[in-house]
Amino acid sequence: MRKIIIAVSAIFFVFGNLLANEVNIFSARHYDSDVQLYEKFTAKTGIKVNVVSGKSGALEKRIIAEGGTADLYITADAGRLGAFAANLQGGLTSNAIKSAVPSNFRTSKWVGIAKRARIVYFSPERVTGAELRGLTYESLADPKWKGRLVIRASNNIYNQSLVASLIKNNGKGKVAEWSKGMVSNMARSPKGNDRAQILAVAAGEADIAVANTYYLALMLSGKKGAEQQAAAKKVKPFFPNQDGRGTHMNISCAGLVKGAPNKANAIKLVEFLLSQEAQKHIVNNTFEYPMIAGVSPHPLVVNMGLDFKQDLKTKVVNYGKRQADALEVMTAAGWK
Repeated sequence: MRKIIIAVSAIFFVFGNLLANEVNIFSARHYDSDVQLYEKFTAKTGIKVNVVSGKSGALEKRIIAEGGTADLYITADAGRLGAFAANLQGGLTSNAIKSAVPSNFRTSKWVGIAKRARIVYFSPERVTGAELRGLTYESLADPKWKGRLVIRASNNIYNQSLVASLIKNNGKGKVAEWSKGMVSNMARSPKGNDRAQILAVAAGEADIAVANTYYLALMLSGKKGAEQQAAAKKVKPFFPNQDGRGTHMNISCAGLVKGAPNKANAIKLVEFLLSQEAQKHIVNNTFEYPMIAGVSPHPLVVNMGLDFKQDLKTKVVNYGKRQADALEVMTAAGWK
C-alpha cells in the first residue's frame, strides 16, 4: 500500500507541474506591446505567461518578500538589474542566448533584450555646428553650456547609469568635478521625464538636452499627440563621444530570479524575446534598438542615424556596480 501511495504522489507531482506550465514575470516595463509579445509566446509554446507590472522598487520588495514566486525580473535599465544581482541566479547561458547577445550586454544572471542610446538633443536655431563638433558627455560640463542644458534628476536610473559609465571610464574624482559643472550649466532645476527635456529645448527654455533615443521617436510618431510631434520636429539628435569610446548604450534586460519555480520556461521565454520575430515586434512598438543582428530599428529611429559609434567597450554590468558612487557624486554636486 505504501508503494502505491508513493507512486500516486509522484504521478500527481508530475501532472501538477504539467498543469502549471507557466512562467511568472515581474516587469518594470510599461508597454501593452510587451503583453502582446507574451501572448505570441504562449501561442507558440503553450506556456502561460503571468505578468506583474509596477515600479522597480515595489517589484523588488515583492520579489524578495514572495521568494520562490518570480521567474524573471524585467527592467528598462541595466543599472537596476545590476544593483539587484544578489537576488538573481545564473542560468541564462544557453547557446541561443550567448550567440544572440554581445558579451558586454549580458551576464549569466541577466541579458539585454533591447538597446537604447542616451544622447544629446539640440536646437538647430541656437546651437552651431562648431559647438557640437567633437561633443562628448564629458564636455557637457564646459562653461560654454552655462544656462543652456536640461537633464533629468539625479534619482533617475538612466542618469545614474550614465554617470556610472563615466566613473568607470574617467574615475570618481573627475566625475565629481564634472557633476558640479553639469549643475552649473543647467537652465533650470531638473524636472520631468525625458520627453520633458526635449520639450524644454523645443520651447526655447534650453539649447541642449540629454534623453534616450526612443523618446524622440515616440514623439515624432504622433502617439503622444500633435503638440509633442510638432515640438519633436524642432530639435535634432546628436550622438556624443564619436571620436572616442562611442555613445553610451543601455538596455532593457531580463534577469533570472533566485528560486525561480519555472526556470526552464523562463529561459525559453528569454530565447523567444531574442528571436527575429520578437525583436521586430519590440523595435516597431517601443522604438528601441534591436539586441540581435539582422533586425532593423523602426524607420523613425533609422532616420536619426544608424552609422554612429556605440560604446561597446564599457560593459553595462558596471552600471550597477558603480551606481552608489554615481548617486554620491551627483548629490554632492547639488544635482537635485
